[in-house]
Amino acid sequence: MNKIYDDATAALNDLLFNGMEMMAGGFGLCGIPENLIKAVHASGVQDISIVSNNCGVDGFGLGILLDAKQIAKMISSYVGENKEFERQYLAEELELEFNPQGTLAERIRAGGAGIPGFYTKTGVGTLIAEGKEHKDFNGVTHVMETGLTADLSLVKAWKADTEGNLIYRKTARNFNPMMATAGKVTVAEVEEIVPVGTLDPDHIHTPGIFVQRIIKGEFEKRIEQRTVRKRGDV
Repeated sequence: MNKIYDDATAALNDLLFNGMEMMAGGFGLCGIPENLIKAVHASGVQDISIVSNNCGVDGFGLGILLDAKQIAKMISSYVGENKEFERQYLAEELELEFNPQGTLAERIRAGGAGIPGFYTKTGVGTLIAEGKEHKDFNGVTHVMETGLTADLSLVKAWKADTEGNLIYRKTARNFNPMMATAGKVTVAEVEEIVPVGTLDPDHIHTPGIFVQRIIKGEFEKRIEQRTVRKRGDV
């Protein structure tokens, strides 16, 4: 089966529909599937529920879907860099399910592993735990969290071979590998595509069985918070 597609629009053809659940990997603006996100925006699909660590920034990443009012719900752990997100949330135009960052990562990993739920100490006694099942283990109270899956996972990797085996670099290993296992369909955008047999099997992070479609993308690699040393500082 050929998994290589010419571009993001072709790779997402017949996968998008209103009201769908989607995962988008990366951390901040690092390691995000920016080409696929642009194609989702161009499709005009509406009422998406998105699982992602954050929602990009104004005008870039998932922020472009937010600006176009294509997102109905975010399941996230950090949303502090996006003013439009704040506005929509406070205006009750956007539903938000907050998660501690480690809990979000484990919920995605659990979903990909077929684990329906797990217990964690994180969040006990806070708003996060309200309405959730509690149970004591060794005298310590835990809260139950459910695994997460999606209709579609969009991930960014460094290299892929033509069978969809993926290698990630550095920050792109945040959320992308577990999201690749948790989608009914996973589409990966990568910096380089190589022939089968090129990648060292010991270096592969995501086996190709989890990846249905691949594109080679062009990336901006923006800096979310540019901080420089003041002149004269040691």
